[in-house]
Amino acid sequence: MAPGGSTTGESDGGKMARIARAILVTIVAVALGALAWTVHLRRAGEQEITRQATLAAAAAKHIQQTVVLFFPGRARSGQMFAGSLAEMGVAPEAIGGILSAAGAVFNFRHFRAGNEIGVGRSVMGELRAVEYRIDPEHELWVAPQQGAFHAEIKPIPITLNEAGVTGRVEDSLFNAVRDAGERPELALELADIFGWDLDFNTDTRPGDTFRVVVEKKRYANGTLALYGRILMAEYVNAGHRYQAVLFHDAEGHPAYYGADGKALKKAFLRSPLQFHAPITSHFSYSRFHPILKIYRPHLGIDYGAPEGSPVQTIGNGRVIFAGRAGGEGNMVRIRHTNGYETMYLHLSRILVRQGQQVAQGQRIGLVGHTGLATGPHLDFRIKQNGTFRNFETLRLPPAEPVSHGQMPEFIAQRDRWVALLPAGGAQVAQAIAPGPVVPSDQAPNP
Repeated sequence: MAPGGSTTGESDGGKMARIARAILVTIVAVALGALAWTVHLRRAGEQEITRQATLAAAAAKHIQQTVVLFFPGRARSGQMFAGSLAEMGVAPEAIGGILSAAGAVFNFRHFRAGNEIGVGRSVMGELRAVEYRIDPEHELWVAPQQGAFHAEIKPIPITLNEAGVTGRVEDSLFNAVRDAGERPELALELADIFGWDLDFNTDTRPGDTFRVVVEKKRYANGTLALYGRILMAEYVNAGHRYQAVLFHDAEGHPAYYGADGKALKKAFLRSPLQFHAPITSHFSYSRFHPILKIYRPHLGIDYGAPEGSPVQTIGNGRVIFAGRAGGEGNMVRIRHTNGYETMYLHLSRILVRQGQQVAQGQRIGLVGHTGLATGPHLDFRIKQNGTFRNFETLRLPPAEPVSHGQMPEFIAQRDRWVALLPAGGAQVAQAIAPGPVVPSDQAPNP
């Protein structure tokens, strides 16, 4: 046994040294491993940062090249296309190129104040495109292309759907349509459809109701672009229901018919004016003349209307006189078929010439107060076989009804549109039955 009682072999100090070295090696190995992992992570992070930076640069370049931000505006009254572009910040040198390219596809005489204009720019402010809305369905598009400008007229994407509209009249059809959330042109269309049976200047009554199935054309964002065809319409006037169904005759011509298949269209419209023209003087064989201060016949109807209001011919015919006619002022006389003749007096301007053929609803002049007139109005007169007739009570001759052979097709079409009519008040709860439908040739006189 060795001195001190320990056995031969490794001493305690040696063991401790060996353990210490092992621990040191382990620590160093762990530290080196951690350092290596840190270096790996840093390199991976740097690579990821580099990759992300590359992607971001590519995305930024893509955005700069492809993203166009449009700044909308409208042409002001009296402003031309070039002036509108300059006002919207387009550089003068670019305007010249835009006008040159656009002029090849668009006639600038059709440029209209109030129409939308948009200038498209990149995110860096570079000019990318100019668009001008020509009408609800077409736009002029001009864009830089290979150092020059390219222009074309593009169709505006529009969807078409059938929609129901209903409303109640309190004072006028115009306001009733507007109160229903629709545009005034829908009121004009309704007035045209029922214009052979109703005069919306004088016949409307508070409580009248209307229902319509109409095609609506909408832009991609859902806003209304314009109206299409009115497929069916119903107007209840003082308890009498009038209906109109769009149908094509045997020759393919579209026309409106009552629910019974009789044509709504008559030889004449019910009024030479469309809206807001109250009758200020009726047909009379003895009326006190406001200027001559004597009693004498007034063989026509006076419509009070603002100076310059358009006057329409009530039927197809030929102009047999257009000019000055003494106390009648500027006058247009039109000869129609079946012995009818109409006269339009006191016009401020005549828009037709003698010998010209005119179509029903065509503008022939403007309201004025020429001749013996105390103020702007239209004196309208009608003759039948050489005799003056009271137009307010004159029954208008109808056009041809739906043929017997087409009636099944007409009924199917009518019933399809009836199913789409929106719900109305108690008076219009049923579209066809029960309740009488006023035939187009038996409508009561106003």
